[in-house]
Amino acid sequence: ETLDGKPVIIRTLDIGGDKTLPYFPLPQEQNPFLGKRALRLCFDSPELFRTQLRAALRASVAGQLWIMLPMVSSIEEIKRAKALLEQAKQELRQEKLPFDEGVKLGIMIEIPAVAVIADLIAPEVDFASIGTNDLCQYLMAVDRMNPEVTSYYQSYHPALFRLIGYVVERFKQAGKPICICGELGGDPLAAPVLVGLGIGQGSQIEIFAVGEDEQEAVDSLIALVDSGFGE
Repeated sequence: ETLDGKPVIIRTLDIGGDKTLPYFPLPQEQNPFLGKRALRLCFDSPELFRTQLRAALRASVAGQLWIMLPMVSSIEEIKRAKALLEQAKQELRQEKLPFDEGVKLGIMIEIPAVAVIADLIAPEVDFASIGTNDLCQYLMAVDRMNPEVTSYYQSYHPALFRLIGYVVERFKQAGKPICICGELGGDPLAAPVLVGLGIGQGSQIEIFAVGEDEQEAVDSLIALVDSGFGE
């Protein structure tokens, strides 16, 4: 209500890896970043996922609400989540509880397998957000929480920028909104490169930084580039 019609994005439960909850036990895994986390965990706990979807749908009566799925690795997972969302909608219809039938469904693009098929993914979703932290670590095969391999986590690697550019181009062609999030989104040095890749140009492409100060710095650099200073 306070955002006055602007969209609010709710990400479904995104725990596992470096994110834990004191009241929700997670399996002990050798590599939790590649294990049961985020959407995989929700699929394995359908009642938990159902509760989230119902709550989000019911909140949608207060304004424009979008639902975003983290850790998606295939089109099949998107279709499975869509089916569960439709089930939640049908339950609310039967219970005569109001919700917005036009709630948008999007995904986090943080697994390279999804990024390289962005042309196939874009028609399946309403929007996407490129999660640069996980995308970089999966692309570089580096555990970003492991201090022994910190130097191998290269957020300026040309492969990462090339992949981001490909995803942005495919979503622009599909006319679907896409944004950048994660540490790269709040990095002023990366902002001109991201703008050059098409991010920040027009209402469909946005950069989401990690904090107010970072967002202000990024916005200033984007304004300079847009004014022609960057040329």
